[in-house]
Amino acid sequence: MSQTTVWVSKETKERLAGMKRYPRETFDDVIRRLMNTAEDEEPLSAEAIRGIEESLEDIKAGRLYTLEEARAELQAVWDTE
Repeated sequence: MSQTTVWVSKETKERLAGMKRYPRETFDDVIRRLMNTAEDEEPLSAEAIRGIEESLEDIKAGRLYTLEEARAELQAVWDTE
């Protein structure tokens, strides 16, 4: 394995050290684990992208419910059953 020097702030180094699963885990292992969790191996489908775009349009058009409105609507349905 080749090595290189990476400059990080003291705060970043402390955060990385705090993420170690065990004391002798290397920073390379920590960084690789973080990169693996950040990568999405399965890209969004065309259908999912369309759904997101529709949701954004709904938001822009003001077609949304507050949490309280959604609760009230669900409660009304549950109360009638």
